[in-house]
Amino acid sequence: MNRRQWIGSGVAAAALLVVAGAYRFRALSESDRDILAAIGPVMLAGSLPQGDDAMRAFVEGFDKAVAGLTPSVQAEIAQLFTILRVPPLRMLATGVMRPWHLADGEEIARFLNRWRYSNIIQLRSAYDALHQLSHGAWYGNPRSWPQTGYPGPPKLS
Repeated sequence: MNRRQWIGSGVAAAALLVVAGAYRFRALSESDRDILAAIGPVMLAGSLPQGDDAMRAFVEGFDKAVAGLTPSVQAEIAQLFTILRVPPLRMLATGVMRPWHLADGEEIARFLNRWRYSNIIQLRSAYDALHQLSHGAWYGNPRSWPQTGYPGPPKLS
């Protein structure tokens, strides 16, 4: 192998690693992911470690969970994120006045508690969807298992 071939193979290998490591979102838009980045740490109440890697794993897990749902449920989740994304709808439905990236944890916790204990079944259902998908997204990830003491699935011999 000459120098030019060796450099070419190195560049190809590096490109393959970048492509293989990139996750392609199937259900969540970029703005949906920004909303999750704000809501996730509050929803998971300190269980989600600080850092971009943990947040990326959480958001990717959420996307995988939503992508695995039926098309009609995916459409309902998309409607939920529309309510959370569009400022007038967000303000009216959640009471969160600032954009998600500026909202503080207490403000987000108040909104989540209002939905969780609401007399309006649609709000409770929306909270339940966020709760179940968030917890499934994080606790289904092997990175969360040591924190919970779960040793992982049994090894088949």
